[in-house]
Amino acid sequence: MTDSQGTELESGETALDPIEWSRNMAEIAERSQRLVTDFLSRQAEHPESPLGHGDPLNIGAAFFDMTRALMNNPTALMQAQINLWTDYMNLWHHTTRRMLGQEEAPIIEPERDDRRFRDESWSENTIFDFIKQSYLLSARWMQNTVKEADGLDDKTARKVDFYTKQFADALAPTNFLMTNPEVIKATLDSKGENLVHGLENLLEDLERGKGTLKIAMTDADAFEVGENIATTEGAVVYQNDLMQLIQYAPRTETVHKRPLLIVPPWINKFYILDLRPKNSFIKWAVEQGLTVFVVSWVNPDEKLSHKRFEDYMLEGPLAAMDAIEKATGEKDLNMIGYCLGGTLTAATLAYMAAKGDKRVKSVTYFTTMIDFEESGELSVFIDEEQLAALEEKMNERGYLEGSEMATTFNMLRANDLIWSFVVNNYLLGKDPFPFDLLYWNSDSTRMPATMHSFYLRKMYLENKLIEPGGIELEGVPIDLTKIKTPSYILSTREDHIAPWKPTFAGLNTYSGPVKFVLAGSGHIAGVINPPNPDKPKYGYWTDGDAKTPDEWVRNAEHHEGSWWPDWKQWVAKYSLKQVPARQIGEGALKPIEPAPGSYVKARIT
Repeated sequence: MTDSQGTELESGETALDPIEWSRNMAEIAERSQRLVTDFLSRQAEHPESPLGHGDPLNIGAAFFDMTRALMNNPTALMQAQINLWTDYMNLWHHTTRRMLGQEEAPIIEPERDDRRFRDESWSENTIFDFIKQSYLLSARWMQNTVKEADGLDDKTARKVDFYTKQFADALAPTNFLMTNPEVIKATLDSKGENLVHGLENLLEDLERGKGTLKIAMTDADAFEVGENIATTEGAVVYQNDLMQLIQYAPRTETVHKRPLLIVPPWINKFYILDLRPKNSFIKWAVEQGLTVFVVSWVNPDEKLSHKRFEDYMLEGPLAAMDAIEKATGEKDLNMIGYCLGGTLTAATLAYMAAKGDKRVKSVTYFTTMIDFEESGELSVFIDEEQLAALEEKMNERGYLEGSEMATTFNMLRANDLIWSFVVNNYLLGKDPFPFDLLYWNSDSTRMPATMHSFYLRKMYLENKLIEPGGIELEGVPIDLTKIKTPSYILSTREDHIAPWKPTFAGLNTYSGPVKFVLAGSGHIAGVINPPNPDKPKYGYWTDGDAKTPDEWVRNAEHHEGSWWPDWKQWVAKYSLKQVPARQIGEGALKPIEPAPGSYVKARIT
């Protein structure tokens, strides 16, 4: 780089060879033409491609309503334009003074957690600083303008705001070759080889996605389930169409009398709880003297399209409870439900309460929604028009493709989970870094059509689960207020999938004693936060002693480090005395195959 007044970027090594540079650029042009031709031909061959569907996300109607609202208030629109013009005039003056060698505070700065502009050139180089600030001003103007449009219903306003942010994120100067100083330097240093390799990465991602861009987030060859992730020792001791039940081998001489059953979501695979030994919740729980069983859901295909939400209850936690009694001789147990697995767990406990079944002596909910009235940004993807289009697609195939669900979640954190990889893989031409969490994130699962339609309609769209008798499962009206089981609710403060304030509803819904705990970080990191005395992360809050989330968090006590020991102390009260450690197979159920089992290894290519 030159000084902060210049725009020229030095290669730092040998001068460019014009012939070699021309040859590289010609190769890029030739391969680009082949790529575009190949891509367009794939769209013709695959009418199911997203390009073949008009507006399945129903975005056009929302922006039409927004535009009409803006036109109905021309004064506000004119004021917004004046504000933008004023901001740009201030930025011009700021930049001019910097070019004259004066120190100037920025007009606007990125959010503290915005990692797009971390390269020093964005601040030290005057031109790139101008590009950065002009983008931030424009993005702020766009988002503020649409937020201030009057006359929109809440759903339309939320959708417009979300997709405006997506648009602004896509237009960030970091995403383009000629306005990203890091990419320019890499291009000069490598004589364009980064672009050639980036094109290879792009072509591979398009080919893997069969015409749809499927961005590689990690080196998929670096991991293998059961070999270097999901390695806690155990065995499958029961299975049916929907799940395998894993029992984990004890690591203590004695264990608590009551077993622990973990019900993970089937939107993702269970081994988020068993990624590596050092951060495996499952391994840690076993080491605390708990006999741990985990449901490993099947990755369904069209043969299971008829499976209902109640089938997941009957063949999931209820079948697992029966199997655990056979394996251990214990009828009573404790439960954990994670995300959608927690929603199923709550519905199951309400079903059991109606049946007079009291086998579950304590329940823990990880980031679990039961009231979907304020379901955060995910609600953007759920309205009648979008559900109708989704159901048509699911009914054709018998399931929702896992990659489509993954794309939805990735859009909630587009800069981290989409655009950062566009820059790294395609512009910088780097291979994605081996990262177990991103491998898990890319290990998609399908959703059976019947079950998923019920879940989206009855919970997200109609919000019937929170209503007493709002839904029926296997002919039984579900009333969550009848749940008297002692509950530990673990939510995470920065959760973008299950926002913590809506999850607080459990505190005011269940009839039994409830302990609410709020962890730092998000949906995954806030849960998978093992104790580390040398480097405590995130922290957690307890004892807010209030009925509203805002008041609760104001009153709550903050603790450093992991919430796991707090939970262990809580669950120990419901786990009873110590008994000799149970060995796998010593009961009525014999091992079928080693953990993590075959269901979790079924990978969608």
